[in-house]
Formats: sequence, C-alpha cells, structure tokens
Amino acid sequence: MRGQSYGLGFESFEAVQDKRTGLDLSPDGPICLDGDFELSFELSFLRNKKTYFGYIVRVIGDDQQNIDLIYDNSSVKHDHFKLIIGEQFSPIAFDFQGDDLFAKWNRITLRFQKQKQQITVVYGNRNFSQPVKYITKGCYKILFGANQYKEFRTTDLPPMKIRHVELRSEGRIAYNWPLNETDGSKATEEIGRKAALATNPIWIKKLHYEWKLLQTVTLKGYVRVGFDEKSSNVFVIGQDSLVRFSLAGNRLVTMPYQSGKQPVYVDNQVLFDPGRNRLYNIFLNEKQVTAFDTLTRSWDKSDIAAQAKTYYLQANKFLSPADSSIYMLGGYGHLAYKKEVQRYHLPSGTWQQIALKDSVFTPRYLAALGATSGGAYVMGGYGSSTGQQMLSPRNWYDLLYFDRAQRKFRKIYELKVPKEDFVFGNSMIINEKDSSYYALIFPKHQFSSELQLIKGSLTRPEFKLVGSKVPYQFIDIESFADLFYDKANGRFVAVTLYRDANLQTKVAIYSLYAPPLETVAPQTASTESSAGRSLWIIAGLFAAALLVYWLYHYMPGQLGKQKATKAPVVGPVPESEYTPAAHQALVDDEIVEKAAPYQSCILLFGNLQLYDEDGNEITKHFSPLVKELFLVILLYSIRWDGISSEKLKELLWFDKPSESARNNRSVNIAKLKAILDKMKYCQVSKETGYWKIKIDFGKIEVDYMHYLTLLGNRKLLTKHSIIELASITKRGNFLSNVEYEWLDSFKSEISNEIVDAYLRYAASVKIADDPEFLVKLANYVFYFDPVNEEAMILKCKALAHLGKHSLAKTTFENFAREYNRIYGEDFRKDMPEVLHS
Repeated sequence: MRGQSYGLGFESFEAVQDKRTGLDLSPDGPICLDGDFELSFELSFLRNKKTYFGYIVRVIGDDQQNIDLIYDNSSVKHDHFKLIIGEQFSPIAFDFQGDDLFAKWNRITLRFQKQKQQITVVYGNRNFSQPVKYITKGCYKILFGANQYKEFRTTDLPPMKIRHVELRSEGRIAYNWPLNETDGSKATEEIGRKAALATNPIWIKKLHYEWKLLQTVTLKGYVRVGFDEKSSNVFVIGQDSLVRFSLAGNRLVTMPYQSGKQPVYVDNQVLFDPGRNRLYNIFLNEKQVTAFDTLTRSWDKSDIAAQAKTYYLQANKFLSPADSSIYMLGGYGHLAYKKEVQRYHLPSGTWQQIALKDSVFTPRYLAALGATSGGAYVMGGYGSSTGQQMLSPRNWYDLLYFDRAQRKFRKIYELKVPKEDFVFGNSMIINEKDSSYYALIFPKHQFSSELQLIKGSLTRPEFKLVGSKVPYQFIDIESFADLFYDKANGRFVAVTLYRDANLQTKVAIYSLYAPPLETVAPQTASTESSAGRSLWIIAGLFAAALLVYWLYHYMPGQLGKQKATKAPVVGPVPESEYTPAAHQALVDDEIVEKAAPYQSCILLFGNLQLYDEDGNEITKHFSPLVKELFLVILLYSIRWDGISSEKLKELLWFDKPSESARNNRSVNIAKLKAILDKMKYCQVSKETGYWKIKIDFGKIEVDYMHYLTLLGNRKLLTKHSIIELASITKRGNFLSNVEYEWLDSFKSEISNEIVDAYLRYAASVKIADDPEFLVKLANYVFYFDPVNEEAMILKCKALAHLGKHSLAKTTFENFAREYNRIYGEDFRKDMPEVLHS
C-alpha cells in the first residue's frame, strides 16, 4: 500500500493566495485528546518549483498555543525544517538526506508528551526532543498548508504532497486519513469517520489516472514536435517560429526564426540530441537534416526545396549516440508502405540505406518505436507483406527488436489479434529494468478517435490499459501523435497534432503521472454473486431515496419540473418507433414530470437556456457573439479550469490584430458580465490569469455538471443512474441549437460517452432479467445514433422475449430503411441473424 500512488498535493506560490491548498483535519470543530498523543504523516516535495517556504502543519491548542512545523530555505545552511512554539523558534531543526525529500515519501512524527512537558520530532531513524509548557486543556485544530482559521491564517506553504496522516492517543491509532481520494474536497477518515476538508486539493491518485491538458498551440501549416528530456521541454516546430513549452514551469516561449522561414513538409520528423544540445528537423524525403541554435534562434539551413515525393509519412525514428546517427524506419506514401531503414550520420552529414540481413520487418507505418543503447524496439503498425496498399493491408501486432550493430531485426512475439484493431502513436517508452514498455494505441478507422496508453511486456505477448483516454482527431496525413517521458517530473507526455481545413495545425500537450493506474473494466452482472447483486440493489434503493430527498429539498429547479419551452407532456409512443423525433416525444414512467418553470439554472442539453431565481429566462439577452463567448468560457472553466486570452483570440477573433481583438474582448466581456448579473452566484472572473465563469453549483443547477457527475468516474452506471441520465438528455442533444467549430469535439465526445454508457449497461444485463427497460434503453441510444446496430439488436431481442414479434420485425425494417437512407446501401443482416447474433 505504501508504494502506491496517492496522497494530497498542495498548490503553493505558483497559484494566487485563494487558490492554494489546505487540509483541515477537523472542519466541524477541534479534536480533543486528553493525554499524550502523536501526529504522523508522510511527506514529499514537488520538483522544479520556484519557492520552497512556509507552513507544513500547524497544531493549535484551544485557540491559544500554536506548534508549527515549517520549511525555510531562505538560509544556505542545512536544517531547513524548523519547529516553532508560539512565537519562538525551537532549537529543533533537521533535513532529509540527499534527494530523499523529492524522490521518496518521508515519515515525520510529532509526539506531544504532556506528562513530560516536552515535544519530540521523529524523522527517519532520528529524533529530537524539546521542553514545552503546554497551556491547553486538550482540544486541537490541525491544519496542513494554507488555512483561514482565525488569527492563525496563512497562505505560505511549500509545494508538497502528504499522505497517511495518523493521530495516535495513548499509543493507539485514533484517526487515520490515507488521502487516497480522486475527487471532491472531503478526505475520508477510516476509524472514527471524521472526514477532513481539503481546499483546492490536488489528488495524486487522479494525476496517475487522468490525463491533464497542459497547453494548446495553433500554428500555420504543418507542425512537428520534439522533446528534450534533460530540461523537460517540448519543442513545437512551425514554419515561422519555434514554440518551447516548459513542463516544469508550465510556460510557453515563442521564438520567431531569425534565419527566415523553415520548411516543414508533410513527412518531416523532429529529434532532440541531448549530447550536442541540438534540435534536428529531419527531411527524410529530401535526405537532409537542419539544426536549430536556441541562442541565435536560427536554423543552419533554410532553403531546402521539396523533392518529388515518395513520402515517408508516420515513419519511426531514433537517435543512436553510439554511432552518432539518426535512424528512420518504415513509413507510408503514394499507396505504398515502406520497409527501408535509413541512417543519417551526423558528423559527416551523409545518408545511407541500411542493407537488412532479414525480412522480419515488413512494410508498415503507424508503428511505435522505443530506443535502447543497442538499437530499438518496434511494435505493431499497419501495412502489407508486399508493401502495396491494394494487396491485403492489415494491422501488425508483432514486437520486433532492431539490433543496430548487426543490422538485423528479430521477432520477439506477436500479440493476439484484438477484437477491435488498433495502431500506435509514434514512440514508446522502454523500461529495460522491468522489461516493460508504454505506448499509445488508437483505431485508425475513426476520425473522432481517442488515444489509450498501454503497458506491455518486452518478453511476453500481453498488455494492459492504463490511464484515461486522450481525444484525438485522426486523418493520416493531417494527424500525428507522440509519447515522451519527463523523467525529472516523473510523468508521461502525450502530444497530438491535427491540421484542419484552414491549414492550421492544432497542438495539444497532455501529461499523466507515473506509474499510471490501470484502467478497470466494468464488471458484468453475470459475474457478480447473488449476494453482490443484493447489496447493489439495496445500495441503489438507498441512493435513490437520498437523491429524491435531496432534489426536493435542495434543488427545487429540478425534481418535478419540465422544460420551460411549454412542450406538452405526451404519452408513450409505439415501441416500434425509434427515431429521434419519436424519442423526443417518449416520456418513460421514470421521467414523467409536472410542468413547471425552471429557476436558477443553466441548461446546455437541447436549446441553450438560462433562468434566474425568479424563473425568468435571460437567454434572449445574448447577442450571437456574447453567446459564443459565454459558452466557450463556461465549457473551458468546467473542463480545464479556464481559458487564456490568447486562446479566446484564436477561437473568436483570429482574423483581427491583437489590439482590435483586445478591444472586442473587453466590450463583449462587459456585456456578458451585465447579463450574468441577472443571475446570482454566477460571474465572470480572471483571478488566476485565465478567464473563468465562477458558479456556485449549490445555488445554480447546471445540467452539464450533473451529466459529468454521472459519467465522471467511467464506471458502469446503475439502472437508476441510466434513468437519471435520460432525464438530462430528454431535452435534446448537447447545445443542439448552436454550431461552432470548436464545439464539435465537445458534442462528439458527449454523444459517444452517452451511447457507450447506455450500451455498457445493456451488456451487463441479461435480456430475460429486464426486457421492458432494455427496450427503453435502446430508444435512448437511437436518440443519439439512429442507426446503431447494437441498439437495434438489443431492442429486437427484448421485444421478441416479451412476445412482441411484430414490433420486433417493424423495428428491424425501420432500422434497415434508415440505414439505407444514410449509407446508400442495404443492411446486410436479416431478422433471424439479428435475433440469434
């Protein structure tokens, strides 16, 4: 347990004061401990921060006596941990050895020895004692990091993380806070059930599962990326400038080229050479390499003209320090997959094609490559044995090793062909110590796709999914995905590129802390024990009762209220109908509600509507531009904690000069603030440097937040949750009355998530157990995807089980007609195949 990745991370001086992290072990009142007691916890510091200073923990007795453990690096001397008693420094001071404070968890114990009138500090295998006169009766506030408690408030704290906080009284554990949460502000206590309260928490466990979007950049034309592991910098190479993104400081620096435009063609690749501290732009087709000097901000060559293309799209590359060479493998172009291994010798500036001694490496692209000291591993890809695109192309799932010295590939193993084919991001991370690799996979047949990180073995044909998914728009020549490892900060970095119809490339940079947590597949109903099912039923009923109570008492704008557009409440439609129009009229027993106006809410499903606390709709006050401004700030606030002014200009005023864009932004922000003033508890803010819409979700109901709460943990939903989800989406698709290019990814992701949630639940239930509800579930799916084959099969089987064979036949026929209308071809299954599939 102690080696697992969890704990509470603290925002420090990199954040403004009211966004810094604190932990109050007793938010409802002090903890009273009569005799001797001790407080212990595990501590580690976050790397690469500017300031390491402030309060680690304050123990305040009866609001009179404070005993503080602080970290003070203002002195060049050692012993930066110091103890303060009241207003005086204690002689107690200490440090941890070497890099331990950053590289590992370190346990610290404070022993409050009232009988001896002393305090003892234990760290590692050492301890110090100090006399202290206790003037308290025995009730304590224990506060980690920042706090706003009476006259003891502080916002000075070091960038740290803590876990395993324990309070022992008279030698026994009285309270234990593991701090293994993934969301929310409450920290569970395992013995006395006394939850602690975290302010602005960074839950470490979440950082090891959920990819975090760090930055987005948009540049003209084709763009390529490289990574400097030593300095933790991502380099984004465009035609006019280089963008350097510092992972440690979360900062972007744009460097316009002093040497003029640098060509970036469709098949260029970029590599950073740590030995020479140089960044290379590789022109594989032109057989040239240019180098960038960060001091002069210049490329040594800027006149490389495009040659007649054979193309090496999505080729793999690695740098070999042993022979000072760059190696390029495979690729695709002009309807042919490539198997060449090409070498560029850096000292001489010469290219050569490696004569391979075997044919194990078949023509391919979209493979993953991870370099080692002696060569490189190559995993999977897509290609054909002959190299011709027209002759039986297929997915490859073999793991190969290219021995640089022997100029030979050897096959290690081949993965079992998966149910759904996938290809790979360009690079994989090799860990030879435990014979493992990490790589990104995705389906190449989808445009709106997702990248999934996997951890595999270098010796056995097996892998597992780890971490959440990263959104990825994929078109062969317009998209690119790469994976790096930031060793200094212990995290994976995924970068996606997509060149849009305006010939601008959008770059997104994500991070995920190592080790990544495994993605847990939802358990199906058939694998649960009957006792387990009973517990789930009881828990579901209890949760439902609590939800009804909560909605009636705290969300008067939700329960018992129909949308305010005065749509009539209608009865159920015939079950053979499944079209979106029919589903709009469908009102299931679980969702029938009394018509009443909404109050204090923002509705994003269906038409955009905002209501103040008196039930007045204020949406009409939005101009088209102010409406778009409101939506982009709102959605970025909910999903990514705000949006920068630069990103707003890119989305809304990309065609205007900077000064004009600023003026437009100021005018429309003022208009937006005036409209939102009509709603209490909702306002525009720029406190952290990012534009946000701050909402008190306890006072204003936002259906999108409700939706995220239901689907946020990616777990299998219960029947009650499915009904609740349907009640949200019954108003219509997400923002169905507005169309913006930047909004497309939101809409697509939400539709896919909803359909997946419905179908995952359907797969967990036997048709015989609940056929009536499964019919409704299929209708819910059809609302978002009218030709979803899984939903059609589900509905036909459920209707047949209910003995409604004619309705099942009608459902199939309607589906086949709609399928033909959309795809222009007949559906290739008949009714018997559907019922027996």
